[in-house]
Amino acid sequence: MSAPADAADVPDLPPADTASAAPFADADAAALLSALPDPTVWVRADGQFTLNAAARERLGAVDGQVNNWTALFLPEAAQALRNAMALALKGEASRLSVTMPGAVAPALATITPAGPGAALLHFRESHDPLEVALEIMDSLGLGMTVQGADTQILHANASAPAILGLSPEQLHGRSSLDPRWQAIHPDGSDFPGDTHPSVQALRTGQTLLEVPMGVFHPSTGEWRWLEVTAIPRRAPGMEHPEQVTTVFADVTERRRTREALRRSEQRFRSLVEATAQIVFTTDAQGMFHPGQADWEVFTGQTPEQYLNPQKALEAIHPEDRDQTARAWAEILDSGQVYHLEHRLRRADGVYVPMQIRAVPLRNGDGSVREWVGTYTDISAVREAEAALKALNAELEGRVAVRTQELADVTRFSTLLLTAAGEGVFGLDASGRTTFANPAAARLLGYSVERLIGSHQHSLIHHSHPDGTHYPVTECPIHQTLQDGETRRLEHDVLWHAQGHPVPVSSVVTPMRSNTGQVTGAVLMVRDITERLRAQAQLQDAIADLERSNTDLEQFAYIASHDLQEPLRTLGSYAELLGRRYEGQLDERATLYLGFMQDAVKRMRGLIHDLLEFSRVGRGESAPTLLALDTAMRATAHSVSATLEGDGTPEGRAILDWDTPHTVLAHAPLIAPLLTNLIGNALKFTTPGQPARVRVESRREGEMIHVTVQDNGIGVAPEYQERVFDIFQRLHRREDYAGNGMGLAICRKIVEHHGGTLWLESTPLPAPDHGSTFHFTLPAAPEQSPPPHSGPPEPHHA
Repeated sequence: MSAPADAADVPDLPPADTASAAPFADADAAALLSALPDPTVWVRADGQFTLNAAARERLGAVDGQVNNWTALFLPEAAQALRNAMALALKGEASRLSVTMPGAVAPALATITPAGPGAALLHFRESHDPLEVALEIMDSLGLGMTVQGADTQILHANASAPAILGLSPEQLHGRSSLDPRWQAIHPDGSDFPGDTHPSVQALRTGQTLLEVPMGVFHPSTGEWRWLEVTAIPRRAPGMEHPEQVTTVFADVTERRRTREALRRSEQRFRSLVEATAQIVFTTDAQGMFHPGQADWEVFTGQTPEQYLNPQKALEAIHPEDRDQTARAWAEILDSGQVYHLEHRLRRADGVYVPMQIRAVPLRNGDGSVREWVGTYTDISAVREAEAALKALNAELEGRVAVRTQELADVTRFSTLLLTAAGEGVFGLDASGRTTFANPAAARLLGYSVERLIGSHQHSLIHHSHPDGTHYPVTECPIHQTLQDGETRRLEHDVLWHAQGHPVPVSSVVTPMRSNTGQVTGAVLMVRDITERLRAQAQLQDAIADLERSNTDLEQFAYIASHDLQEPLRTLGSYAELLGRRYEGQLDERATLYLGFMQDAVKRMRGLIHDLLEFSRVGRGESAPTLLALDTAMRATAHSVSATLEGDGTPEGRAILDWDTPHTVLAHAPLIAPLLTNLIGNALKFTTPGQPARVRVESRREGEMIHVTVQDNGIGVAPEYQERVFDIFQRLHRREDYAGNGMGLAICRKIVEHHGGTLWLESTPLPAPDHGSTFHFTLPAAPEQSPPPHSGPPEPHHA
């Protein structure tokens, strides 16, 4: 980590209130923050801060869990950021290099003012994955090979076989010294294998850039031209390179284009020379002869003008006159061929670039008799030359851009693979490891160098977990290399260098060429040792729960037999005492005997309710289709005595229902569910008001929602969840009978069916008092209604 840079060192980061911020002056700050793809933190002077989505994901932070923004960073980074934050609050921007949590490479942090009392922290991390680099090279049409110290090809990207005209199988393992290669220099001479760029890079340790090479393309039977770059790679601490990465581009079409342009230029020059626009003649002293028709037509000068040397020069561009006069005088003295270019004015006043060529005609004694010359318009030639230069510049620019992109992507790929927590392997079509990241090496106890080049199955996947041999034909990784299907394995083993199995989950993904052919695969593995340990602990917990359930069954058996036996004896003798001494006991003895009989009755009911509660969900029968209307008829019959009350119209309760749906449930459990809920509604009635209970059902997705609504005394909000606990009573037993078990049994029945039971209630003295119990049960599969059937009629009792 470095200290914050002085604000003067970062002129490209102006204060937030300068004109450069004007385009975003009216923008919503939250929207801008969330739109940034890099981790970004907005911090106020009082310590409040906001993270964008990228920062929350990168720093593993959740809103509200961290109160101090500096706690998100490593201590050293936090201190440097606090210092930079202080500068930003003063209006000074700065940059520094910080190490992010869990990162191996530093990130560039930019801290800028963000308005009064606030600053913006922006982080950019560099990455470098090899796999992405290979994809980029394929998309750019660049070939790449990785060769070992013996120059044998260990790995080639998908574009390399197409460029070289070989299949991946032919290319893999071939050496640069292989005599089957046919290569030539641009001049047509042989290009021996021991002078190839890759061989020279391995020998010298130096990078060779854009070496031109012609290679024979076996698949097409023609010669192709390449530009080859060889980059040696050294292992840490090694003096000599152990591998060389060779990148090559097919420049055949570019070379053909250049050759075509050169030939076109030659043809154009010949054509121009053969069709000269102006032909002129002069005497030995360089004076025009009379009757220069071409000159007159082109320049518009009259004989009186061009026969005067000073007037003739006026047809030449003012900037070219002195140079032309000096060159013409030198040629007249030397008698050599005259060749010059200058701009000549046409009759319409436009200056045209012209090429002048004059040849001396000599007398028998060798003296110059006269000069014959031509003016040739070279405008088209200049345009062609400019176009050629532009084309060359464009090609060079494209190569430079692609080279830079490749370098950037390669660095990104390397960092990404190095930082990845999962093990990542690259395999070629034969199953050999072409790359492995550090996490894979740590997981299995091998060095990266030992893994690369080895047959993956033979080294780390050779046996089943029990140690028996694992045939490669049964290996899912090998099968993906054969059929190109992606495979996921939740439980597999790889073998450690020390000989013990490592449990892993894995995903194997095929890699394909442009033609769709499987050229290899990427294997990603994750250590699942902790997950298996957690599963084993879960199994132990399940076993403990099963033992606990067995104990509960034993308790239920004891409660139903051993506990009820003395209770029956006590009740029988109490009843006998009451009969035997009826009318003989005093008032207090009779009261005491009544208390004892009532306690026996309540104890018997309590044991019965406990047994019912423990039995819920313990049946082995499968759920069946149950019509709610049928269940409601049976329930109405069960509570008919309560509905009748004292027999008077004022004391009679009303129960009606509209339940046309069918549920998938255990019928023996639905009866006590409905009976308890309706019985509760009929029990907790409003004094002086007839009880009214309404039951309805409706379908909601895969569930049937049932409501039981009454006009009773209601339940206060603070007790609406407590009523479902066992033995919970809200009223005295003298006012309302019961053991506090009914609603607990109801909730257990509903939850056993996968549903939910809850209460909505308004207590007295509110005018809309009463309770509504809601519960859901699984709906029966939908079926077509019978012909001519209408909606079911509501029922009441």
